[in-house]
Amino acid sequence: MNREQELRLALICYGGISLAVYMHGITKEIWRLARASCAFHEGRTPAGGSQGVYRALLQEIQDEHRIRLRVLVDIIAGASAGGINGIFLAQAISTGQSLEPLTDLWFDSADIEHLLDPAQAPQNRLSKFWAVPIAWAAERRSGDAVDRLVEPATRDEVREKLSKFVRSRWFEPPFGGPRFLNLVLDAFEAMAAAPKGRRLLPDRQPLDLFVTVTDFGGHPERLVLHSPPEVIETEHRLIFPFRDLGSSSGALASIGELAFAARATSSFPGAFPPATIGELDGVLAERNMEWPSRDAFLKQMLPRHYAAGTAENAVLIDGSVLANAPFRPAIDALRERPARRQVDRRFVYIDPFPGGKPESVEPRKAATPGFFQTIIGAASELPRQQPIRDNLDAIADHSRRVERMAEIIAHIRPEVEREVEALFGNTFFLDHPTIPRLATWRRRAQQAAAAKAGYGYAAYGHLKLAGVIEFTSQTLFAIGGEPGMRRLRTIRRAVERAVMAFGMAETRPTFAGGTSAEMIAFLRDYDLGFRIRRLRLLARRLTELEPLHDEAALTGLREAIYASLATYLDAKRTEPHLHLRREVLALREDARALLAQFAASLNLKPLDDETEVRLSAALTAASREVRRPMLLAYLGFPYFDVATLPMLQGEGLDEFDPIKVDRIAPDDAVAIRSGGAEATLKGIQFASFGAFFSRAYRENDYLWGRLHGADRLVDIVVSTLPANARMKPDRIAAIKRAAFIAVLDEEEPRLKQVQPLIAQLRREIG
Repeated sequence: MNREQELRLALICYGGISLAVYMHGITKEIWRLARASCAFHEGRTPAGGSQGVYRALLQEIQDEHRIRLRVLVDIIAGASAGGINGIFLAQAISTGQSLEPLTDLWFDSADIEHLLDPAQAPQNRLSKFWAVPIAWAAERRSGDAVDRLVEPATRDEVREKLSKFVRSRWFEPPFGGPRFLNLVLDAFEAMAAAPKGRRLLPDRQPLDLFVTVTDFGGHPERLVLHSPPEVIETEHRLIFPFRDLGSSSGALASIGELAFAARATSSFPGAFPPATIGELDGVLAERNMEWPSRDAFLKQMLPRHYAAGTAENAVLIDGSVLANAPFRPAIDALRERPARRQVDRRFVYIDPFPGGKPESVEPRKAATPGFFQTIIGAASELPRQQPIRDNLDAIADHSRRVERMAEIIAHIRPEVEREVEALFGNTFFLDHPTIPRLATWRRRAQQAAAAKAGYGYAAYGHLKLAGVIEFTSQTLFAIGGEPGMRRLRTIRRAVERAVMAFGMAETRPTFAGGTSAEMIAFLRDYDLGFRIRRLRLLARRLTELEPLHDEAALTGLREAIYASLATYLDAKRTEPHLHLRREVLALREDARALLAQFAASLNLKPLDDETEVRLSAALTAASREVRRPMLLAYLGFPYFDVATLPMLQGEGLDEFDPIKVDRIAPDDAVAIRSGGAEATLKGIQFASFGAFFSRAYRENDYLWGRLHGADRLVDIVVSTLPANARMKPDRIAAIKRAAFIAVLDEEEPRLKQVQPLIAQLRREIG
């Protein structure tokens, strides 16, 4: 029997200007891994190339280690060049469309001659003729101007296009906004016209996409202080969120809206004009494309501008100016994730040029930067290149709390088990856990835990109540969809008053461990978190039993636990309760009727009954060696919860497991060639604009993107194996070699400009 496990990837895609072509190679390889995983689980043989290598790797993991691994991408956050690639990848995952048509579009369209606004191009070869020496100087200044592996004709191509770029009209963006927007729309249409597969996520598994944008003019945000009570500041950061819920009618958004997000996030200052809704309106009108969801889109993405009636005039520029590494929205998206099996969550960030420096700064010189260097660095380069230490620290803190909680549970488990055994006596293990018995045992265990907790129970009870109020308030706020902390505070106050009106003010938990009937009834209707935490504890306990038992002995319990957990997590999502939106929008002070409707929408009693049916059947079918520790964990949960709930306060993550962080970058993928971006990529030249000047450069970077992606993805997949079952290095190297050769075999007929590179790579791979 095989144990099912999911490797869930949350992708963070950095900006990189022309290194977008390199990132296309990486995201294409990620897409191929996701397709191979789907084919593996459906018993299909995928298309050849690297997909076949990935499918064989998943088969080997199952055959050798009895782990049936599913790889999926369910969270994507991107900025600038990473935003564009993230949008295309999300569309392919959501719809089952292919990324293959994009490759030729990148080669043909990501070129200076295609991107230049016709009004900006030099009118003839003599236009600003005196600027040609400046173009040559810029080309020489980039260092390794023409690599020996590139066709000799490339030298002339680059110089000619660089000359056109430098001689375009100055003090105006050389690239055309509508021109680029049309290219993105062409790309979406090409994807839609190509052969289509199935959605690359399980049913009801949401896909979240976040695209960073910079609001150049800014929008007002209210901040609450002590004195003065309120201040207004200007916020420039924007996140465009898109979500596919995984239903049959689900979709991320219309292609016009996705194209606008791509256009806005990549409006590199000075190169592209800012993006505006008016520009999108004009392009869609020219293409005879309707936009029925325009009003809803503006209200969601530009709420402050929409409320002020100025959404059409909002000026949006490159998302990487203020948020080049958008970890935060991806972390927040861990809420409301379904769980059907054990999850290995990874945050994978794609950094095409780690540690890249502006070319105006020469590291070998220690001199103080000049006037223009300081201004340019402060205004553009430095904000983009800030390290992600704060984000990694936040993830590490989360993982440490999880590990600390696991240690506490392990240390108090013997005492908890003694308490449960003493409570139920010998008959506890002789009787089969029927549904009525399980419910009776659970109630007795909760009462005993409350009595044993003593003084600690009052704080625990108040914390549970506060958690329910916060969950209810946040859910109602999300249902209403109105922006601003003021509205959230209004909802929270109304919910608190309604809860007190239900009798909580006079019947709070006591130091003596007592709980009123009113509070018990209230928690049964609203305390979704308690149910989820209990099932999470059971899932972790089952994982601890894996080394001691065959998978067949655990499968029934695992299926029962995760099936039950999925139903509660579905109830926790916002979408099942959207029918309450009108009532939420009308809420002012009295929330009692709305809370009653929300309790009916949660409908927790049937879910509890279904859970007890599943668990009782699975426990009865389990062997005594499995049933005993699992029953002790189930009935001992109230004891554990009293001890650990304070550690979970404010966390709110559904995937409460340690998070691992992986990076895909040229510096990390050294199986073929070391030296990082400087040894492999051409797009880093001309301040990362290099790939715009030559198709050969784009082919080079795209090919290295696929190879680097394959290198790191194999590492990430094999790292999911337990420490005592890791693959040997020579086996990993053989798998990578097969993937590299498959990529070269696939791409050699298409990449006409870099045939010498392909030949060299075959020699290096061996």
